[in-house]
Amino acid sequence: MEFRRVLVPVVGTEADDEAIRLACRLAKKDKGKIWAIYVLTVERTLPLNAEIESERLKAEKILNHAEDIAGEQDYEIETDLLQAREAGPSIVDEAVERGVDLILMGIKYKRRFGQFSLGSVVPYVLENAPCRVILYHQYDK
Repeated sequence: MEFRRVLVPVVGTEADDEAIRLACRLAKKDKGKIWAIYVLTVERTLPLNAEIESERLKAEKILNHAEDIAGEQDYEIETDLLQAREAGPSIVDEAVERGVDLILMGIKYKRRFGQFSLGSVVPYVLENAPCRVILYHQYDK
């Protein structure tokens, strides 16, 4: 499989770090391009283009960290901060727009009401992605 165009949505977890490292290893073979994106979700009570300074600063810190992780792998990535009502559709739209071959998502094990949960973003991406999707599961001991 060739992965020339890889999209890595990040949220600031250790799983993101490993997902970036894995994306670098997969894309390096084919001299591929990697985009790390952070989707800042905006509440419906606010305009979509609302300036949420604290969230923007947090997102920029996370994206800078993603660049640092890629730099450790001797790889250069592009980062982008998106604002949207929901993360899932935004990730899928970005994948379509950029024509990616792979969406690589780092996920953490979550429990909701005592049951394993992927939340709402991962199932949406899995169902609607225009390409392959790899989930990197962060295992906590």
